[in-house]
Amino acid sequence: MSAQTAGAVDLFNGRDFSGWMLQTTPAASIADTFHMLPDGVIASAGKPSGFLATTENYRNYKLHVEWRWTGKPGNSGVLLHISPGTFDRVWPVSLQVQTKNGSAGDLLPMAAGSFAEPLTSKPGADTRIKAHTAADSEKPVGEWNECDIVSRDGTVEVTLNGVLQNRVTQVSPASGQIGFQLEGTPYELRHVSLTPLD
Repeated sequence: MSAQTAGAVDLFNGRDFSGWMLQTTPAASIADTFHMLPDGVIASAGKPSGFLATTENYRNYKLHVEWRWTGKPGNSGVLLHISPGTFDRVWPVSLQVQTKNGSAGDLLPMAAGSFAEPLTSKPGADTRIKAHTAADSEKPVGEWNECDIVSRDGTVEVTLNGVLQNRVTQVSPASGQIGFQLEGTPYELRHVSLTPLD
């Protein structure tokens, strides 16, 4: 595990899911979809489709997240700056940091979310993507990936396992809730911490 930065706050308390909310289609409870395991590990069932989100909003911060695929790898993501409003199917207005196997580090503006840089997906594609810019730095399936996300005044940088993979500016919205997607595949999280930046 990387050394925790001074001032870092664990977003999960290790006991329960207070401070978190779940939105899924069809509706489910947190108890049906996420479980606390020993050593601060959080296991996600990966379904039904939707997301787990903090009840607090955040603006300028460094977010550290570790995840791994426990079986067959699949699709998920970290959602930044979730804000109420337009949904794209089950996804809220937000910026997705992709953790999908083989695409980790891609950035996706979700619903009415946006950023200044051009997309790398084809115009009119169903999924709008700005692909990661360095060679893949995802760990083999079953190993823990470490992702560091710095968000400051609308600029977001994503570093995966020590490699800077993406950077966007003029991110809208520039603040909001932080969440984790459920996209059909079980996965585990640990060491989810946030350091506020002045």
